[in-house]
Amino acid sequence: MRILISGSIAFDTIMSFSGRFSEHFLPDKLDRISVSFLVDSMTRQHGGVGANIAYNLALLGERPILFGTVGQDFASYRQALETAGVDVFGVRTIADEFTASCFINTDQRENQIVFFYVGAMREAGKRSIESYRDKVDLAVISPNAPDAMVRHAAECKEFGISYVWDPSQQIVNLDGASLRKGAEGARLLIMNEYEEEMFLKKTGCARSDLLSLSKIVVVTLGENGSEIRTAEGILTIPPVRPEAIVDPTGVGDAYRSGLIKGMAHGLDLEPCGRMGSLAAAYVLETRGTQNHRYAPSEFLERYARVFGPSDALSQCMDER
Repeated sequence: MRILISGSIAFDTIMSFSGRFSEHFLPDKLDRISVSFLVDSMTRQHGGVGANIAYNLALLGERPILFGTVGQDFASYRQALETAGVDVFGVRTIADEFTASCFINTDQRENQIVFFYVGAMREAGKRSIESYRDKVDLAVISPNAPDAMVRHAAECKEFGISYVWDPSQQIVNLDGASLRKGAEGARLLIMNEYEEEMFLKKTGCARSDLLSLSKIVVVTLGENGSEIRTAEGILTIPPVRPEAIVDPTGVGDAYRSGLIKGMAHGLDLEPCGRMGSLAAAYVLETRGTQNHRYAPSEFLERYARVFGPSDALSQCMDER
């Protein structure tokens, strides 16, 4: 299967705050915030939603096509993605820009405050995916420059490419009409529970309307797992208990990769969701979004320990 991921490619600066953000905000002064957090640790990692999804799909035995724009500082990151098994031919370098950068601060309750520098990503909307129209089986439209998300979703419809609409972090920056139009006709719409509420508010949709836009709606619920909604009903997918909770950054991206891997190979939705839960656990157990490693055989073994053996999943891995 050839899977194209249109999405952000960024450097993540990840910081850890030992207190609670909520203890440092005054409810009656939220219109005049002046707060400084003293962090305990800081690392610079490879990230970006599109790149994270691609990296995790490569771990699962795929060779995903990453499509995006980066800056002059991307060379070593490009090499790392190539080594991991990601097809980076569709990644274009903007010579006079820097790669997008995300600054993430996480408190002891796993709440996060994030700032994002767009950099070269602002050029993503100028690029068309038309050259891939006959080369991919599935596209993932994940957080990117808003105009790129709108364009690539429209092109998927025009070229007859099945696609996943994943507005998540960019729901804030997309208007209601764009959010709704991206979801209309998508094979799958995916968000977390907070993002779903924002999506409903901005589009004016009721929750019951979502399945009229997309055939499958997936909502991730953090430590409570996820739910997969279709016209036939709701599947509740449990989380996989991690061996340690180290860093939640990128967990949702890994979940998407497991889910998409299963869907691309025609698995039933329940094992697809379970694959997503397991892929997410690996990220939660490490710091950073692309520092975990496993072979497909190790993934299969752990899946069997948690959920029981699956012949369909074994065949899915063998088809890579």
